[in-house]
Amino acid sequence: MNDVETVVKTIKEKMDKAVAHVKSELANVRTSRASSALVERITVDYYGSPTPLKQLASFQIPEARTLVITPFDKNSISAIEKAIQASDIGITPSNDGHVIRLNFPMLTEERRKELVKLVKQLAEEGRVSIRNLRRQARHELESLKKDGLISDNELESVEKQMDKITHEKTTEIDQLFAQKERELLDV
Repeated sequence: MNDVETVVKTIKEKMDKAVAHVKSELANVRTSRASSALVERITVDYYGSPTPLKQLASFQIPEARTLVITPFDKNSISAIEKAIQASDIGITPSNDGHVIRLNFPMLTEERRKELVKLVKQLAEEGRVSIRNLRRQARHELESLKKDGLISDNELESVEKQMDKITHEKTTEIDQLFAQKERELLDV
């Protein structure tokens, strides 16, 4: 693989990671609907070691605004409940001894607008990250041209390719944003 292909491949991988990061950040923004993504990242003190909740329990969504967490080990239910209460999701869990239920209240109009602003900011950070990666690639390609490793035509061709990839990734982020915005504004 030559230097140009390496630069393009590396930047494309980094852009994919940037999109995946935006996707995971957007998944952590609470809507009125129940989603296991909000609690999967919570760390539970399980017999003295911090363990992600998704390794300790299964999740079901029986209704649009109810998340049921079923621990694999019934003895961990109080530790899971404590971790959820200590987290930033702002929902009080209810425990019946076998499962933990999280009931997601409807969001107020004001809170929906705040969350849309937050989501818009997260999407913009992702787009900026992708544009910065394109700029980084351009610098690397220009230094290859300066060193005489690629011609002007090759540089122009690869820059067009990078612009196309950048456009695809920013469009992907725009679609993620639009989907999350619809979820937030859906009453």
